[in-house]
Amino acid sequence: MFLCIILPGAILTLFDILRYGHGIFFVALQTALMFGFFLEWRRDRKAAGSGAGAQNAPETAKVSVIIPIHNEGHRMGALLRTLLEQSCRAQIIFVDDRSTDKSPAMLAGFAKDAAQRGIDCKIITLSENSAANRKQYALSKGIAEADGDYFLFTDGDCEVPPGWVRAMMRRILDDEKTGAIIGPVFKKKQGKGFFSLFQCYDHAVRYNYLAGAVGLGAAGGGFGNNLIISRKALEKVGGYDAIPPSPTEDAALISQIRKTGGFRVRAIAHCDAAVETEAENSWRAFINQTLRWNNGGLFSPEALTRFNYNLLMLLISTSILAIAFLPLLPSIWPLPLGIFIVMIENTIAIFALFRKKMPKGGLLIKLGYFIALLFAPVYFTLMTLMGYAHIKTTWK
Repeated sequence: MFLCIILPGAILTLFDILRYGHGIFFVALQTALMFGFFLEWRRDRKAAGSGAGAQNAPETAKVSVIIPIHNEGHRMGALLRTLLEQSCRAQIIFVDDRSTDKSPAMLAGFAKDAAQRGIDCKIITLSENSAANRKQYALSKGIAEADGDYFLFTDGDCEVPPGWVRAMMRRILDDEKTGAIIGPVFKKKQGKGFFSLFQCYDHAVRYNYLAGAVGLGAAGGGFGNNLIISRKALEKVGGYDAIPPSPTEDAALISQIRKTGGFRVRAIAHCDAAVETEAENSWRAFINQTLRWNNGGLFSPEALTRFNYNLLMLLISTSILAIAFLPLLPSIWPLPLGIFIVMIENTIAIFALFRKKMPKGGLLIKLGYFIALLFAPVYFTLMTLMGYAHIKTTWK
């Protein structure tokens, strides 16, 4: 009889701990990540405003910009134009990975224009690529041919600001112990509907988490289309070929640099080095892209990154899935409330730091952001469930 009285009480106490603990822990974790982002913002403001020595350093330091290309002819024009407009000289290496469109002709034209401006440009052409991650293989070929002491990466569908090379170099040269710098990437504001707005919002939220983790010393991801690493840091981890195969080769590289030690990983929290990338033109393509990114975190070859990412995605997913049970168990309200608070924090951070990179407009755009705030965790949950179900993705 005593056990019958005590046991239900113990179960209710455990239930209270779980439902309140989940929400409190989730919001506390989000707040810690936003504090980490603030730390990176403060460090980045100092690095961006460094003295004359750091300002002039990019003129003498050697940097190689490495860009993998696979049938990018229809959306590569902006990148080629903006690379020619750079205010800081760099070696430019394109790795043409078996392109069958007009990409080879466009690269040849770019090489001619670059030569007229005194820019060192190399084009590596791959006739075969059967690697598990073809982009990773293409990048390894580019790195092998690079002359720079620093490697700066972007993609064929990107557009970079005129001071991009200088801005990235200034950050990494500010501290010799910095081995990698993650730069912000935003989706181009293409179209007027919710699909376009959500892609911009989703990309910005992802960067919040990346930069926040960096600020807390747990760097485990980054956008490979705006990333600079030092040759010394790459040699420290055993070279690019030592990076384990992953759907997200950039995240695996950053995790390896952080794990090996000896070099710091930093994130940029200002728009002067921001890269813009083409938005996807269909939900199917967008889902494939974000599922690949999600799987890279869920199944990362590096243990700490894998743990951190799974923890975050499980917190988001359980908060969203709890909504379905609210009619039966109204007392689990702290779970969905937690995710709502978390997404408000994310939205505040986005507009505090990167307002000018986000779509602007009147009441309809504001309503779109509110819907995106509610939809984003649902979308993350879907990606997580698809990831655990081992739904396959493709690169291009």
